[in-house]
Amino acid sequence: MGQVISAAQAGWITPFTGLTPRQFRKLVRTVAERGGDRIADGRACRPWRLCLADRVLLVAVYWRTNLTLRQVGPLFGISHAAAHRVVETVGPLLALAPARRRSVDQVCIVDGTLVPTRDRRLAERSKNYRYSTNLQVAIDADTRLVVAVGDPQPGNRNDCRAYRESGIDQVLAGRPVMADGGYQGNPGVIIPYRRPRDGTPLPEWQEELNAVHRSVRARIEHTLARMKCWKILRDYRRKAHTLRDTAAGIAFLHNLALTG
Repeated sequence: MGQVISAAQAGWITPFTGLTPRQFRKLVRTVAERGGDRIADGRACRPWRLCLADRVLLVAVYWRTNLTLRQVGPLFGISHAAAHRVVETVGPLLALAPARRRSVDQVCIVDGTLVPTRDRRLAERSKNYRYSTNLQVAIDADTRLVVAVGDPQPGNRNDCRAYRESGIDQVLAGRPVMADGGYQGNPGVIIPYRRPRDGTPLPEWQEELNAVHRSVRARIEHTLARMKCWKILRDYRRKAHTLRDTAAGIAFLHNLALTG
């Protein structure tokens, strides 16, 4: 079985990872430091057929294209079972690492996105009329880097509830957090001013602050759109409990592409 895609050919790297070859080498070093080279294939006395760089690229191809593993495996000259073992072992090593330190004046923006998910043990029918999960994502308002990804919640949960139950509220505790009006009721979350129930218009100064709030909050929408360029987040066929690691891995690649 011949190999079609290889990390040794730089032309394959950017289309499937969004990274330059130099950034990709840094990514492979990070995976190696996290133990990627020490993970065995899972078969007695059988080494990996692919080098670590090719295994990292395989995961990126799978996430970027959302091809089935029966389609991805032959592109790398391996069986679909071997491709499955690569995704299961390397994927979690790409997950976004918790920040060791943060700026004192860091402001975060949080929002939820619906990820169509086949695993109905977690997914529920949502407002997009598909079985989905609610994925909460937070970014740094200044750098636009993803700082946290919450545990996926059923798609019929509103953002106000998913924010608390996903655990992302604990990660963001102690820092200002901006969000849309759907997060009303969560202490410490900055939401736009709402029009009074009697229908009277907001004062001009509140309208101006709402406009600024919308312009800043748009950054999380842009981030979620870029993350969904990884087509696996448009139709998630794997088990729902793996979604957080997948989303965190995509967030890590997104951050690496931004920071250079």
